[in-house]
Amino acid sequence: MSDSQTISAAVAKLYNTYPFPPEPLLDEPPPGYNWRWNWQTAYNFCTGQKPPHHNVRILDAGCGTGVGTEYLVHLNPDAAVVGIDLSAGALAVAKERCQKSGATGVEFHHLSLFDAEQLPGEFDLINCVGVLHHTPDPIRGIQALAKKLSPGGIMHIFVYGELGRWEIKLMQEAIALLQGDKRGDYTDGVAVGRQLFAALPEDNRLRKREEERWSWENQRDGYFADMYVHPQEIDYNINTLFELIDASGLEFLGFSNPQIWDLARLISKAPELIERSQDLSQRQLYRLIELLDPPAITHYEFFLGRSPITREDWASDAKLLSAIPEPSPCIQGWRDSQQFFNHDYQIVRLNDAEWQFLCACDENQTVNQILQRIDASLEDVRSLQRQQIILLTAKTE
Repeated sequence: MSDSQTISAAVAKLYNTYPFPPEPLLDEPPPGYNWRWNWQTAYNFCTGQKPPHHNVRILDAGCGTGVGTEYLVHLNPDAAVVGIDLSAGALAVAKERCQKSGATGVEFHHLSLFDAEQLPGEFDLINCVGVLHHTPDPIRGIQALAKKLSPGGIMHIFVYGELGRWEIKLMQEAIALLQGDKRGDYTDGVAVGRQLFAALPEDNRLRKREEERWSWENQRDGYFADMYVHPQEIDYNINTLFELIDASGLEFLGFSNPQIWDLARLISKAPELIERSQDLSQRQLYRLIELLDPPAITHYEFFLGRSPITREDWASDAKLLSAIPEPSPCIQGWRDSQQFFNHDYQIVRLNDAEWQFLCACDENQTVNQILQRIDASLEDVRSLQRQQIILLTAKTE
């Protein structure tokens, strides 16, 4: 058995022992949403406009127990969704999960990322969350997925960051040392890890980081095992991350948590340093941010795309006036109040003009037609679009 096969077998054993994520199964659609898994809002984030069609094909690559897959089905009712995973145990849970909640528009295959080429056709959206960093060859994995991405399609990826997981890496090694020849016995690893955290002094840095950041979800053994006794993990920094991205042959479309990657949030009190940063490349700016705020960079979540990707910034007044706006499907409570939850579950408060415009969107009228009826401006419309509160479609003649 090759090293790659040995690692894949060890990973499959972990997830057969602790199917992941260990979320409960529901008899109804899952609560809430993740806008990154909604085809309309993900495409809008990447391109600035609503997608031209909804009957897309979606691949959940490394679907595990189907938590994300279930959302992908319910959030995209016109899509055909496919889930793949190398753990038969996790797939069994995924199938049961989706069947119970009515997520019937999905099919599952017992395949690794490297075997994605066996799937017929291409996909408009590929979701690969928390998977590549657990493979023996992430570059080969991302290249295998890239081959299945359709032209104009987008890929959503989540991988670990080394700086924000510094304490986790130390605890992983400590547990492995104490396990000795029992390493690979994941229930033993969980037991050792829990004993370690309980025994460490209360002011110990590893214990404090666990209690402050991870302990709530790590109450479940499945989460604890995935974090501390995983047999394969590769963590990234900005430099190695973009080596992975460049190897995919796809276009980097942006981090899906752009607020984290805003240098001003860290050094706005030093305008002369902000000015100096203008000489840095975009990747150097990203590196500077993670160096200055390592605890915030526990992971990288981003989108890639296959050419041709057509972007729209709506800088032209004429084009914006002719666009057809509609409310984002991932905002909550806006019909009742100017203060509501946005796509990131953050509370936003619109001014009177913005709210009136939002309420007037009916998917049939152009921006110009709506502005003739209400007291709002093009800047109000652009503000709503920048905040992903409305989606815009260029009107076709």
